[in-house]
Amino acid sequence: MKKFLLLLTVLLIFGCKNENSTLNDNGVEAPTKELTANEIVNKSIAVSGGENFKRSSLKFEFRDTYYQALRKNHEFLLVRLTVKNNDSVFDMLSNVGFERYNNETFVKLEDSIANKYEASVNSVHYFSVLPYGLNDEAVNKTGLGSETIKGKEYHKIKVTFKAEGGGEDHQDIFIYWINKRTFKVDYLAYSYNEEDGVGMRFREAYNERMVNSLRFVDYNNYKPEDASIPLENLGKAFEANALKLVSQIELENVEVQLINN
Repeated sequence: MKKFLLLLTVLLIFGCKNENSTLNDNGVEAPTKELTANEIVNKSIAVSGGENFKRSSLKFEFRDTYYQALRKNHEFLLVRLTVKNNDSVFDMLSNVGFERYNNETFVKLEDSIANKYEASVNSVHYFSVLPYGLNDEAVNKTGLGSETIKGKEYHKIKVTFKAEGGGEDHQDIFIYWINKRTFKVDYLAYSYNEEDGVGMRFREAYNERMVNSLRFVDYNNYKPEDASIPLENLGKAFEANALKLVSQIELENVEVQLINN
């Protein structure tokens, strides 16, 4: 019996070893290196489609508007097509800038108007393929530790943008909750400061589907009922049912083709 108890004690001691630790060269328990914000985002990109994003042609519809994205290596073309009556308006954003066409006629726009349309097109495409894009040169990433939402553990990542290359909305701030087990983005929050208002939103991903190896989700879109809640605390506010559902972000008729390099 004494031998059995001794063996059981030894097993319990080793079984309770810190899961976040390893043994160093001297056989002494040492804490495992914490993942950096870049490493977390890289893992999230990998499980959501990885390098296939860089050679993809995407098509989808959002709120009765048609979108298409073509990416090949470091080149990209983002398109929004709006059809009204017999007119087709093409908004196109690429490496060379933004252009608008009415049917086949080029439309000359004031810079301020063009910047507004460019930001609108880029926003929809940006959210459609998260977390791809979080490694762009203009992105700054900071780890905010861990947080639990609905019983699941998340890496919490803050994203800001450099003024140069960050676009018209470079002052926006984003928070991403990346599942520690799956490394998928389950929640995100952002603050915005635009001509038509200032505010915050919290998005809950649902309806996950893989389309030709790329991950797509829809979102429940919430806003805080108390505008004084800090952006970083919107996850806790969601947990406490202190957010109001204002809309749903749904991508329809998603198609993906992978392009050979």
